[in-house]
Amino acid sequence: MKSIHTEKAPAAIGPYSQAIEANGTVYVSGQLPVDPHTGQMIEGDIKTLAHQVFKNISQILSAAGLGLDNVVKVTVMMADMNDFADMNEVYASYFSEPYPARSAYAVKTLPKNSRLEIECIAVAPQA
Repeated sequence: MKSIHTEKAPAAIGPYSQAIEANGTVYVSGQLPVDPHTGQMIEGDIKTLAHQVFKNISQILSAAGLGLDNVVKVTVMMADMNDFADMNEVYASYFSEPYPARSAYAVKTLPKNSRLEIECIAVAPQA
């Protein structure tokens, strides 16, 4: 296992890594809409929050030598399923066919009372 870390994404807020690479697969920890420069949650509507989360994920994947096109599975957690359509619109702007497998669901509470958290799994292309 190898820990993946970049200063271009928010630091972990607990005893976990931004991502772990194991045998060519990168597991990105759940990302919140946190500005990596300030360490603070950003404010705005769910679209604004989703864009920040995907920026954070993209930076972590980049540190692992991968990109969003390497993502095979995404898990989206939201505080309110009424945000799903707007989140999905932003999500669709970051991925193209074949789309990653995905789960999306509402949860009671997210860290830092965030409205959104997204994690993913990416796979390095085979040589």
